[in-house]
Amino acid sequence: MYLYEAAALGAASLWALTGLLSAAPAQHLGAIAFNCTRMVLVTIMLCVWVMLTDGWNSIGSGHLSPLILSGFIGIFMGDTALFLTLNRMGPRRTAMLFALNAPMSAILGWLILDETLTAIQVLGIVLIFLGVLLAIRFGKRKSQLHKWESIKGPLWVGVLFGIAAALSQSIGSLIARPVMETGADPVAASSIRVGVAALGLVLLTCLPFSWVKPAGSFTLPVIGIIAVSGLLGMGIGMTLILFALSGGEVGIIATLSATTPVVMLPMMWWRTKEFPALGAWAGAVLVVAGSALLFVV
Repeated sequence: MYLYEAAALGAASLWALTGLLSAAPAQHLGAIAFNCTRMVLVTIMLCVWVMLTDGWNSIGSGHLSPLILSGFIGIFMGDTALFLTLNRMGPRRTAMLFALNAPMSAILGWLILDETLTAIQVLGIVLIFLGVLLAIRFGKRKSQLHKWESIKGPLWVGVLFGIAAALSQSIGSLIARPVMETGADPVAASSIRVGVAALGLVLLTCLPFSWVKPAGSFTLPVIGIIAVSGLLGMGIGMTLILFALSGGEVGIIATLSATTPVVMLPMMWWRTKEFPALGAWAGAVLVVAGSALLFVV
């Protein structure tokens, strides 16, 4: 009876898990090299799947330009900023900052697509922003010493990267929305978007700057974790959410898929052996409550 809702929660859980899986290899290789490797591997996976399912037939010539632009902004810029945030802020704070893409999408839809925002939805947006602020400001106790709870560099730089990641994701989704409304195959569309990001990252790593080069060596365990992260997050996770949207109510599915920050907390507790601070729990709950108001109403 609740198969679609379970799929949405499954997607949120996988996204939380991939956030934890990505932390170590992203630190080891650096954000650019890690994201480049991940995107190349995911592009290969998606293209193989599309060829097996003949999804290319759903992509018309008029779809290419918006999908390319969406991939450049939403994935190339967005995911690069996301992993820069991860290296500076840790997985918990990164997940909270990335949750801002939901209210940003609603605000952009209101500003650009002339969509309406009700008073309840505005309240939801406020709750999400308050939740993120609460989790960042009061989400760590002094007794928590794990490296994932430390902030590298100025706080405002990490927050800026996180906001850039969420905003890029929102803009990329907004650009791709008209294409998806024509019935284009989601996996085929994703393969184009991810392929554009992979190409951009490969070219970026060819530049003669040390910050775009791998900070550590490529080993089989590192590549394996990156491949698993890409498969779980962008492969199985996105498939689950598309399945959930195919039969579930959009508002409920969107809210359940926004529970990633909450799901991540017990995973971090298990992994780090440190119970998350009450501020982290309260902030994550506010994000989910705000998402419920934003999507369900």
